[in-house]
Amino acid sequence: MIRKLILCLFLLVGGMAASAQCGAVNDAIKPGETLSYELKFNWKFVWINAGWAKMTVNETTYNGRPCLKTDLQSYTNKKIDFFFKMRDTLTCITSQDLVPLYFRKGAEEGKRYTVDEVKFSYQNGKCIVDQQRTLRGNTDKHHDEMPVCVYDMLSILLQARSYDPTEYKPGQKILFSMATGRAVEKQTLIYRRKENYKAENGVTYRCLVFSLVEYVGEEKKEKEVITFYITDDRNHLPVRLDMYLNFGSAKAFLTDIKGNRHPLTSIVKER
Repeated sequence: MIRKLILCLFLLVGGMAASAQCGAVNDAIKPGETLSYELKFNWKFVWINAGWAKMTVNETTYNGRPCLKTDLQSYTNKKIDFFFKMRDTLTCITSQDLVPLYFRKGAEEGKRYTVDEVKFSYQNGKCIVDQQRTLRGNTDKHHDEMPVCVYDMLSILLQARSYDPTEYKPGQKILFSMATGRAVEKQTLIYRRKENYKAENGVTYRCLVFSLVEYVGEEKKEKEVITFYITDDRNHLPVRLDMYLNFGSAKAFLTDIKGNRHPLTSIVKER
């Protein structure tokens, strides 16, 4: 589930891969930002409080240079632990212009615990991706040299928030490549529409609605994976995510915002 939670923003990726070209002007995020979410699962037509998630952005130093460090924690509560326990901690380090440098995901999901690590470097116009997954003491390593930019689960989210979607048209597809710890995978997002959304805290936001999709079967039929709502302002905060899981569905709701860089001009109605 955590993978679906954080694949929640859009990114328009070009075909170049030198480190400067894999970055972006950071127009949306500042150190000290904290976003908190409530998680809910659907259980036999009843929505159950499932847990919480929190994402923070802070300054750090990596290989002697000032960088940004983003952490995402996601925990199920004790009632849900009886059915499915989740304790996920993700960390990514990017340059100040959001070039991915390092990613780690420690995931306890049910009885399974995995650690994914990805290191990024840039040479001769290529993005060099060294990644590994450790499961039950066994480590599987992969090395890729790509002629396009590659992102991890968090750096893609940071990049996406600084792009301007005002020219997007309903049905427009956005493609990007992502390192998962085991491989580099292509992802597809589709811009759907604008819509006002009343959040759990009673605030109504003007939002941009996107879908993460996958293509299944021989006919490559489109299958919805996530529907998500992004504030239509310069912060581009994800305020709601509808996730379609193998065992049912889940939702994530933004409950608290601290340290946002810009005013929340997408608010249509206060609580």
